[in-house]
Amino acid sequence: MAVCLSQLYQENKRGIKAGYAKFETFPIWNLPLTHPVNLAYEAATADLEDVNMIDPFHLDAYGETAVNYNRDVEIFPVMNALFDDIYGSTPYKSPTDMGVNMVGFCICGNEVCREASLQEIIRRYYTALCNFADGKATEAEVNKLALLMKKAKISTAYRKSTVSAKERLEVSSGATAAIELNDGTILTAETSFLLGPSAALLLNALKHLVGIAHNVKLIHQTMIEPIQKTKVTYLHGRNPRLHTDEVLVAISMMSLIDENCKMALDQLPNLAGAQVHSTVMLIEVDRKTFNKLGIGLTCDPVRKLKDREKTA
Repeated sequence: MAVCLSQLYQENKRGIKAGYAKFETFPIWNLPLTHPVNLAYEAATADLEDVNMIDPFHLDAYGETAVNYNRDVEIFPVMNALFDDIYGSTPYKSPTDMGVNMVGFCICGNEVCREASLQEIIRRYYTALCNFADGKATEAEVNKLALLMKKAKISTAYRKSTVSAKERLEVSSGATAAIELNDGTILTAETSFLLGPSAALLLNALKHLVGIAHNVKLIHQTMIEPIQKTKVTYLHGRNPRLHTDEVLVAISMMSLIDENCKMALDQLPNLAGAQVHSTVMLIEVDRKTFNKLGIGLTCDPVRKLKDREKTA
């Protein structure tokens, strides 16, 4: 906005009568303040300290309720003053007036949008928790997201993969993970001496989508062990377990000679939209793999389970 307003001034000095309008999606002005879509926007900008609010200028000018956010409301008098100085009048009576946003009229599946937004709020909360554990977020950001969940009347228990991962953890000897597939199926996995929980979970999900029995191994132990030796002996790694990218490379190679692996690879696009929760913070390569597959990921802000597994 500062750049645009400065440009208005410069154009006026050149004798050009320029205007100003803002194309911005969120918050959606004609949805309720507490609609999950608007709450999800506020969650997404928690680090910027954006606050959704009723536009007081719009309410005063038109007697209509419109949702905007604090920065636009705060800067509106400055913009109005600039228009008055340049043109002698302003075309806008409210911050909402200066925005071009028809998104609220385009929602044809309100329940779908609400559900996606609720999931996004929880994901943002877990991201903030992990960032806080890494010193990359403030306690205020975490607290704001916790408050937004209360406004949305949800908790972390609303996320099915989170509940399932924690339930599996209660009966497991190491870190666990769970995935909710697009058809609602819940699958879980835990750490083994061969695979990390996210890698094991990815294999379980692919086998389920193909229809391969759980006890069938896509990657045989004799193939995993040489990879582990390379990681530890030659690359001096501390964690011998395979990660998600290494598992995908392994089954890609096996797909040349193994029909199950080929069918499993073909199912990767069907993981888009699935939701995963891990009871430990995943390393960057696992996080990026899930992101590239279009999978929504959350992690507990735990680096490792004490006395259970080695640090990744």
